Amino acid sequence: MAAERIFIVEDDVDMVEALRLPLEAHGYRVSQAGSAREAMGRIGEVNPDLIILDVMMESDTAGFQMAYQLRNPASDASYARYSKVPILMLTAIGSVKRMKFSPETDGDFLPVDAYLEKPIRPETLLERVAALLKKGERA
Repeated sequence: MAAERIFIVEDDVDMVEALRLPLEAHGYRVSQAGSAREAMGRIGEVNPDLIILDVMMESDTAGFQMAYQLRNPASDASYARYSKVPILMLTAIGSVKRMKFSPETDGDFLPVDAYLEKPIRPETLLERVAALLKKGERA
């Protein structure tokens, strides 16, 4: 079986490396984009099995906007084939903007599969990624 493809959408190069290193060490193939705009332009090339998505990039809500585009249920939506790809949202929005979000309580507003606050321990990242990929196989 080919290694699962993880697409990191994050504008902080240090955070990208902090995510990339443990993921690649566990055999995942990692691609990255530095903005939601870049990611949406490259998603077909990457064809990810899982997306790790920052919230605040080119705007404070760029990650939310990307998640909405990907989760559009319309069959004619530009990105419909990616609507079931698991999304793990990572952000520091809670500490920077004093906002709290949770897929459990804000599911309609926050169309992602899981949410973690930065900074993230590598073990927590790997556990969450494995669980989401397993969940994605059943979708």
